[in-house]
Amino acid sequence: MSEAQTPSSGSARLNTGVAHNARVWNYWIGGKDNYEVDQAVGDQVAGMFPVIRDVARADREFLGRAVRHLTGDLGTRQFLDIGTGLPTLDNTHEIAQRIAPESRIVYVDNDPIVLAHARTLLTSTREGATDYIDADVHDPDAIVQRAGATLDLDRPVAVMMLGILNFVLDTGEAQDIVRKVMAAVPSGSWLVLTHPTTDADLGGEGNIPAMKFWNENATPPITARSRAEITTFLEGLDLLDPGLVSCARWRAGSGSPALVPQFGAVAVKP
Repeated sequence: MSEAQTPSSGSARLNTGVAHNARVWNYWIGGKDNYEVDQAVGDQVAGMFPVIRDVARADREFLGRAVRHLTGDLGTRQFLDIGTGLPTLDNTHEIAQRIAPESRIVYVDNDPIVLAHARTLLTSTREGATDYIDADVHDPDAIVQRAGATLDLDRPVAVMMLGILNFVLDTGEAQDIVRKVMAAVPSGSWLVLTHPTTDADLGGEGNIPAMKFWNENATPPITARSRAEITTFLEGLDLLDPGLVSCARWRAGSGSPALVPQFGAVAVKP
């Protein structure tokens, strides 16, 4: 692997013998922070489920559209981004602070390679703020408590859960995580969600063998869910149009982008 393809020296303590989601995802979207094992597993999954690269790109594009809409059109100035992933072009804070420099963003992840790159996420405008919390999505109470050091939890917050609840294998536990986080933020706060699906109308059947291979050869384990299961994460919230749809189609503008088997939604706490 060339120097340009080698993750920073701060990640030298990482286990590079097993493919890891953050690095494989980075590989699928054209990033450089991945190893040969990540590329091999990523290529195998893509061979079994060719649309996965489109899913990765569509998910990232959804993030951009959602943050721009929340910041520019709806006046959101605070973001809690849980399951940050590796920094890439146009991260949440860059999009939000480009529109509103006073925006405040807290990133949350417990992946060592993301922690090694956290300095990239901690840049900020003078008017705003960014912070990084090394915490696990399975511990929402700790996330909320620590986020309160940077965010004003008495004012609306956009809670970003893009591609993270699929790593919480028990659906009941995933529901509880969403409820606890959303209970800690006030009325007018937002939940921004993406999640892979097995639903046939989005072409999700291929997720089943691909995820089986993933769970046998990479970490952390992952699951896909049906539309009905994903809908339960949005209970008690009011969906923003166009509702729960393929993330590629969420407010995508003119034309009809190809569907991908990844749901996306934005919902507000009444």
